[in-house]
Amino acid sequence: MKNLKYLVLGVLFGIILTKSEVISWWRIQEMFRFQAFHMYGVIGSAIVVGMLSIQLIKRNHLKTINGEEIKLADKKYNHGTWIGGTIFGLGWALTGACPGPLFAQLGSGVASAAVLILAALAGTWTYSALRERLPM
Repeated sequence: MKNLKYLVLGVLFGIILTKSEVISWWRIQEMFRFQAFHMYGVIGSAIVVGMLSIQLIKRNHLKTINGEEIKLADKKYNHGTWIGGTIFGLGWALTGACPGPLFAQLGSGVASAAVLILAALAGTWTYSALRERLPM
């Protein structure tokens, strides 16, 4: 029962993803073919909201619900970031799905999303198995 709030938020987030059409294979293909601004607008808005949120957290020394100060560590650049981002983008373009909305796609009746969820889990497992041997 204590996790019910997370289920409700997840369902609401899925509804928002579905209604805004960001889980649509066609919208994703439009983005990668530079045929529409829709997805770039959604992604750009998320980046702006994220940047503003991080600045507010840092400048106002905001605290968690438990009263602990939120600390955001700076990240160092490493070559794995662009390599991983390229692989991620290729997978996104080929499948028409990013890992975030896969469950919303499955919930909206896209049965092939189940295969993509399994593939995402396999990729995550593979990364965790190889992580120690990968360059930093």
